[in-house]
Amino acid sequence: MATIFTKIINGEIPSYKIAEDENFYSFLDINPLVKGHTLVVPKKEVDYIFDLDDKTTADLNIFAKKIAKALDKAINCKRVGVIVIGTEVPHAHIHLIPFNEEVEMNFQRKKLEFSQSEFEKIASKIKNYL
Repeated sequence: MATIFTKIINGEIPSYKIAEDENFYSFLDINPLVKGHTLVVPKKEVDYIFDLDDKTTADLNIFAKKIAKALDKAINCKRVGVIVIGTEVPHAHIHLIPFNEEVEMNFQRKKLEFSQSEFEKIASKIKNYL
């Protein structure tokens, strides 16, 4: 059965896409910790990130780096943090989280809510830096 991320990649579920190539897809997290919280996923459906083959792992990080650089320019932040938890969706993924204080990367915090137009503006601003 396809994961929610595979359904997003295939266009069955809408997303606020940031970037895509033949192997990877990135989009805004709809339950963000902070403005610009972005997910980066391989199109290949693999549950555990450390089960990815070495080339895919390396390429995933290179793709994520491009997105992180754009986030760094688009969002007023000190750094872009990287978190790999991978328990909420059985599809390997990386969280890119712009932050000014480390507490902003705490998944126990209340998630932010944005309107569709706010998500679209955030995605557009990030894409402008790619």
